[in-house]
Amino acid sequence: MLIAIFVLLLISVVAIALIVSSGTESAMAGNYRTATGVYYAALAGLEEGRGRLLSKNSNSFQSTASTLLPPPGTPLAVGQPFYIINPAGSETVAPWDPTSTYPDSQYNQEFASPPPNPSPSTASVSTVAGIPGPPYKWVRINAVSEKSLNLDVDNDGSQDPTTPLYYDSTVPKLTTSTTNTQQVFEITSLAVLPNGSQKLLQYLAALVPVNFPDFPTGQLTFPAALTIAGGSVNGVAYSSPTSNPSFYASGVDLTSVPFCTAGLPVDAVGVFGPGDITNVKTGGNGGTGIPAALRPQYAGATAAPDVANVILSGAFPSTLQTPSKLDNLAQSIMANADAIAPPGGGNASPSDLTALLASVSNPTGMSSTNPMTVVVNGDLDLTGWHNTGYGLLLVTGNLNYDPDTSWQGIVLVIGKGTVTGSRSGSGEFDGAFFVANTRNSSGILLPDPNLGKASVTFATNMGGNGFRYSSCWIKAAQPTANFKILSFHEIPQP
Repeated sequence: MLIAIFVLLLISVVAIALIVSSGTESAMAGNYRTATGVYYAALAGLEEGRGRLLSKNSNSFQSTASTLLPPPGTPLAVGQPFYIINPAGSETVAPWDPTSTYPDSQYNQEFASPPPNPSPSTASVSTVAGIPGPPYKWVRINAVSEKSLNLDVDNDGSQDPTTPLYYDSTVPKLTTSTTNTQQVFEITSLAVLPNGSQKLLQYLAALVPVNFPDFPTGQLTFPAALTIAGGSVNGVAYSSPTSNPSFYASGVDLTSVPFCTAGLPVDAVGVFGPGDITNVKTGGNGGTGIPAALRPQYAGATAAPDVANVILSGAFPSTLQTPSKLDNLAQSIMANADAIAPPGGGNASPSDLTALLASVSNPTGMSSTNPMTVVVNGDLDLTGWHNTGYGLLLVTGNLNYDPDTSWQGIVLVIGKGTVTGSRSGSGEFDGAFFVANTRNSSGILLPDPNLGKASVTFATNMGGNGFRYSSCWIKAAQPTANFKILSFHEIPQP
């Protein structure tokens, strides 16, 4: 009997230990589940804020709450935060109010003052079809300074509290310079679960250009003011106006760009085959070439008329000399375009382009401080569009040019690879102009390695000033990809 009692006691002790252990594991699993849930809720807030900063997002702030951000080209000032509010039911979320249920006390620690009361705000878009989104309460987006980050990025021995910081993706580094850089935004998200668990997460993020790995710097570069890529088999055709004494193609880098310093000259016209130099200079393959009177105006890296084989010189990447590679480049640009026109397919008219540039993802439209990447998937007839475009324009069909139009940035005619023009005007292209035939008349990609015949054929009486190379406008027109996360950390909560 004593032995039986002892065994029962031993079994009871083991059973109690197992019950206690099971309860502890359940509690630990519950704590982990809560910690994971609140973490991902706060992370969802960060991602909503980062995504809505991107103008090509359909729910971008530019589209849904345009007054939250300053006009394009104007930086967000330090000390002017704005919030995304995500209340549950009828609760009030006012992070700028220190007496509210979910105050933003972290802002005061970074900037030594509370946020403006009230601060600008907009509603979250995380709720879809009536189903509540992640239970974060608010997301704050603001500019940062050396003082708020406790950094001396320019090594001047002090921490400036008011100058916004920028990101130079080519180095990469934080900087106070506004030249070819993007402003750094701080995104902070607070999530609170019904059981009271809280998590505060923070990003530093900045807009970065699309990376094009075939180019040495990862950004689009061009060997000439006008490049006509025709290949060794099909060649190119070029016809310059003959009765327009103002027409030129200049590879001398444009110096009158206020935000950038000009670089070294490039070729006036670049081609892919040795026989195409003759086709451009004196005519052939269906083109009339450059009239003798205009040849001095085709100046660049060498003596006028400066027409060079950019393949032989190595000025154009060897990995981008076939139909498939150039088509891949066009597809990458399409994937990162601010808009593609026309929306319903077919060819684009001036009215299509006007409506597109006035409305695409931003109520203020395209401007010199807000360049855009626009794709016309088909022919584009600019007749009657008497404006200036800024950014990158990709046309997959024929581009019919109206010389009353100007463009500052990059123009790519990749696909059909033909450019025409026959009207009067005084516009010009500043940046780089590139033409390549990668598809046949049915739109089918040509087999590698030979490109089709590319042509730029202007009528004898066409107006306009022609092509002027500008490294500054090329840099400004680089397509943007997304807001890169520069840093990520969790802020401890009391």
